[in-house]
Amino acid sequence: MKTSPAAASSETESPPATSKRQAILNAAADIFAEDGFAAASIDAIAARAGVSRQTVYNQLGDKDNLFKVVVAEITEKSSADFFRVLDTFPVAPIDLEKDLTEFSALLLRKAVCDPNGRWLRKLVETEGGRFPELFETWKEYGPGKKYPAIAARLAQLALAGHLDIEDPALAARQYMALLATDLRINQQIGRPTPEEEVHRMAGEATKTFLRAFGKR
Repeated sequence: MKTSPAAASSETESPPATSKRQAILNAAADIFAEDGFAAASIDAIAARAGVSRQTVYNQLGDKDNLFKVVVAEITEKSSADFFRVLDTFPVAPIDLEKDLTEFSALLLRKAVCDPNGRWLRKLVETEGGRFPELFETWKEYGPGKKYPAIAARLAQLALAGHLDIEDPALAARQYMALLATDLRINQQIGRPTPEEEVHRMAGEATKTFLRAFGKR
């Protein structure tokens, strides 16, 4: 059974409230991912976190609120990871295909393969229809910010004469779809993706994207 790092703390050691809260959030993320929202129990989360049931309620409220907080926190972490990678986008490329391929491979490794991102996608797929209000934060921090950020970088490349793009928002969605398709299939069937395959996926996606949007 997977144990969250903070779950090693025990009630008897009287850890600080902030440590207890993080232990609960770590445990809840694991339990929600393993069992889904409906089957997850406060008792199981408390046991995994090494705290009492009452401590969970005192720190984060009922299961609905706990789920909201977990989704919000992991969404924010996933978003932060994405924007750290985005800082490396080749806005002034020397070799556009090579530079964009390297960025794409990094984006796959650090963002698409990111455990936080995978957790969120799984929860959106399994729980989004039943609890759409719980994913408003995910929509705000996820597609709501990531795609426009990619679109802005692609627009910069177009302005500099490297790409031929009429609708940067559409180009961004198509770029991300090309990039993630094969990797998502592997993730759905639980197949690890070797490093060399990640780079191959990035290269193929970049070539296809540049065939469509490369400056002629």
